[in-house]
Amino acid sequence: MHPTAADLPYPALLSSQQLRARETRLARQLPPYSLMARAGAATARLALAIAPHARHIWVVCGAGNNGGDGLEAAIHLQAAGKTVHLSLMQTGDKPLPSDAAQALQRAQAAGLRIGDQAPGHFDLAIDALWGIGLRADRSSPADGPMLDWLQQLMQTEKDVLCMDTPSGLLADTGAWLPWLAAQVPPSPKGRRFTLSMLTLKPGLFTLQGRDWAGEVWLAPLSAGNPLWRSDQIPATDITVSDCGQLVTHARSPALAHDSHKGIFGDVGVLGGQSASSDGQGMEGAAILAASAALHAGAGRVMLHLLGSHPASPRPTGVVADIMLRSLEAMRALRGSLVCGCGGGSQVVQVIPQALQHPGSLVLDADALNAIAAQPQLQQALVQRAATADNRGITVLTPHPLELARLLGTDTPAIQSDRIGAARQAAQQWQCLVVLKGSGTVVAAPNGRYAINHSGNARLAIGGTGDVLAGCIGAHLAALPPGSSWADGWQPLLNAVWLHGHAADTWPLGRMLTASRLAHSLHRPG
Repeated sequence: MHPTAADLPYPALLSSQQLRARETRLARQLPPYSLMARAGAATARLALAIAPHARHIWVVCGAGNNGGDGLEAAIHLQAAGKTVHLSLMQTGDKPLPSDAAQALQRAQAAGLRIGDQAPGHFDLAIDALWGIGLRADRSSPADGPMLDWLQQLMQTEKDVLCMDTPSGLLADTGAWLPWLAAQVPPSPKGRRFTLSMLTLKPGLFTLQGRDWAGEVWLAPLSAGNPLWRSDQIPATDITVSDCGQLVTHARSPALAHDSHKGIFGDVGVLGGQSASSDGQGMEGAAILAASAALHAGAGRVMLHLLGSHPASPRPTGVVADIMLRSLEAMRALRGSLVCGCGGGSQVVQVIPQALQHPGSLVLDADALNAIAAQPQLQQALVQRAATADNRGITVLTPHPLELARLLGTDTPAIQSDRIGAARQAAQQWQCLVVLKGSGTVVAAPNGRYAINHSGNARLAIGGTGDVLAGCIGAHLAALPPGSSWADGWQPLLNAVWLHGHAADTWPLGRMLTASRLAHSLHRPG
């Protein structure tokens, strides 16, 4: 077993369908019942490790193979001297799957008693109700204790260990079953752990999955089933573009001592509508993006505040390291360009120029809203991708509402399938897409995607998105014109991860602000 930690080599994320196919192949190579026996034993070992002093353990089992895994875990825990309270969902006349039926026979032979009531007291709960076979269109149970068990598992302050996924959470999306979502508390009251079998599931790391899966562990279940890297998939029926990757650290080459600012590239920032235009001054957003680019390692940073005048005094907060430039002078920029941060209504006037930029282009905030509202800008965005030979890569950095506008839908639809929405936008616009949120999703035009494993609720403040845009601009600044999205994939992942990592390592008790976040960034390597 392995915890999901920073030293794992970008483990692959597989969908439920892909995992089912792999599970079937592996089962054919092993003696009958091997996978269930190994899953139960691994769960029991983890339970004893995370709660060594727990005496009373409640094991809640469903009527499928996930429940069979739970039955097998209960056998091991009883053998370890624990008092096991076993609950099993009955299916009437419908028989259990063959492996689960064998697990039930083993549990009964071991003297385990099965009840339909939760114990009055327990120290640890093991959730084995539903696994990866859960479908979004599953209806609510009409009767029986299952709903009561689910509610108790969600409301308890005791430790909960989930087998494969938290019951009710969709393994592919991180969303709750629609009929269950309204009954789920905002966050767990106690510690949560999830033991993911065979490989990792994407829903554990985005949307509600991040809170409710808790600390995720991986049980490969076979010495011949190593941790897959997403760029080294051995199975012939799964390609790199089919699977996802979990970004757990920044991976970049060491920096040479013989370096100079030209190696790291220039970053230009277009945004920050002046208050003199319509009374809504948003210069701060562009200044944050420029500051982030500076601290994230750009060789030089240039800033044009929309509506500003060359003779205007240097705005407060623009340090001497950031060079103010006219709009005309920004045309000569050959690094990366960040456009949209605090752009307001004026940004629409500069987007056509931005889309002609020969280097990498990061479109954020008001630039995205302007493109969503104007078909001609959408056509220009598509045209930029079509002339990739003499243009750099394009990165869109929307939050869910901004992506909903781009795709002509609403925020709940985006959040119900964050991975699918990001992949759709990347394919439609032939851009790299960074869908911000809990478990930020990065998607490429060929279907490849990644989920970022850094970051926390400290980032839920104004301005951190501007910081991310500037950080991305810095990491892409060294790419030459004509670079493909594949060239920018790893630098983009580095930028997204380092942005979240800065929040993860922020000192306790010290308020994190967007400007402090920008100053805490650093160049990888």
